[in-house]
Amino acid sequence: VQLQASGGGLVQSGGSLGLSCAASGRTFTTYAKGWFRQAPGKEREFVASISWGGSRTYYADSVKGRFTISRDNAKDTVYLQMNSLKPEDTAVYYCAAKYSDADITRLPTYDYWGRGTQVTVSS
Repeated sequence: VQLQASGGGLVQSGGSLGLSCAASGRTFTTYAKGWFRQAPGKEREFVASISWGGSRTYYADSVKGRFTISRDNAKDTVYLQMNSLKPEDTAVYYCAAKYSDADITRLPTYDYWGRGTQVTVSS
């Protein structure tokens, strides 16, 4: 069972990146999904999440208005479009899935985690 995040890289401040997270080994189409990030020396933190049907989305205040989470259940993939990137967005980004559609901003409630992808924003 795997969630594999991809799309990370190096970008200049003000630039954009798009992350994607595809599932393999099982189906996560009825799972809520989220993106989290962890910067060096810091705890992993919530970035954005989306309900299984896509009708509800949530964002951390630090990314609201700049990042957009979306999902394509036909491809069992969740996306994170990141615009107006700042150096403080530099982190390893992780995707995750949880069975319940409740409390989808809370990191400890997620059941499956993917390997992260590095995002580095240069000033």
